[in-house]
Amino acid sequence: MIIAARNAVALVFVLNGLAFSCLVARLPDVRSGLSLSNGELGLLLLAITAGSLVALSASGRLVDRLGAAAVVRAGCVFVVAGFLLATAGVAAWSSVPVTAAGFVVYGAGIGGWDVAMNVEAAEVERELKRTIMPRFHAAWSLGTFGGAGIGVVLTRLDVPVAVHWIVGAVAAAVLTGVSAGRFVTASPKADDEEGVVSGRSRSPWREPRTLAIGLVVLCFAVVEGAANDWLTLALIDGYDAEHWVGVAGFAVFVSAMTIGRLTGPRALDHFGRVPVLAASAGVSGAGIALVVWGGVWPLVTVGIVLWGLGAALGFPVGMSAAADDPADAARRVGVVATIAYGAFLGGPPLLGWLADHVGTLDALAAVAALLVVALLAVGSMKEQHRESAE
Repeated sequence: MIIAARNAVALVFVLNGLAFSCLVARLPDVRSGLSLSNGELGLLLLAITAGSLVALSASGRLVDRLGAAAVVRAGCVFVVAGFLLATAGVAAWSSVPVTAAGFVVYGAGIGGWDVAMNVEAAEVERELKRTIMPRFHAAWSLGTFGGAGIGVVLTRLDVPVAVHWIVGAVAAAVLTGVSAGRFVTASPKADDEEGVVSGRSRSPWREPRTLAIGLVVLCFAVVEGAANDWLTLALIDGYDAEHWVGVAGFAVFVSAMTIGRLTGPRALDHFGRVPVLAASAGVSGAGIALVVWGGVWPLVTVGIVLWGLGAALGFPVGMSAAADDPADAARRVGVVATIAYGAFLGGPPLLGWLADHVGTLDALAAVAALLVVALLAVGSMKEQHRESAE
């Protein structure tokens, strides 16, 4: 049963990444279709943030009451509805308000889906009693890589954004709904379970270690989110690259993240979380510098690879660290995921505002400063002894 749950969670991560990259790969089409500046596109992306924050604030309790599978399935329904609205706004009516409404609905769906699958992943990792969270996030990266690759092909073939979004969203939602049936925590918890009752007495939002973990993950989430939302446009604007070249650059970034997440568990087991994450921050910072100031494609490409490798482990290691103590692990994971996802969506729109003042490429340099903050708080990630769950 646990192996089936592990495989199901991995597939759900893949499909979540695919649904996400369907949106990201066509942001240049959104910008041109609605005649938006970078700053205006950044404001439009805040609609996703707004929808996600509403869902994130309720996701922990919903998972407790309904189960992770139900929350994931509900998230899929919202994602499909959001894509339908956004497609109408961009392709049919060229309407910013309609597109924004679609992004709000999409954000609510993807936010709830993301938190619920991370809670389920933490439970599976705890049952297996070995490090596996980075590989779940590698599965997410594989999904985004596949989606980015599809985006490259469809963009080169001039396939309409409506076809890309609707077909991709529906396919991902159907497969996710089926896979969620194999989740370990598919059934809601009873109200009298010890974890629920004792957990209510002290909110994870008041625990210093949980908040410090959230801060580290926040910083890495912005570093990752900046690449997801702005790397394609930065290469197009800063280096006069063609659209497909910009999307290919994003695919390189996702590939590097995938490699980092697949190989990361060995480094984590050998060196420990704190040294590995400290090194990751340095590698990612160097990569951002090469992308912004490298000037020539070989250096820029190396920079993209380093950026992706360095950003790979922050989020998944944060999920594992939050779940070190099995008691109330799900709610702690929910808190850290909420902090991270808020930053993941909120940081890139702010970069859009900055890009209007200094340029899309130069705006990315500001992201590197957050890695210093992550270094200051990375000690919170130190492994804690896990009591075996009997």
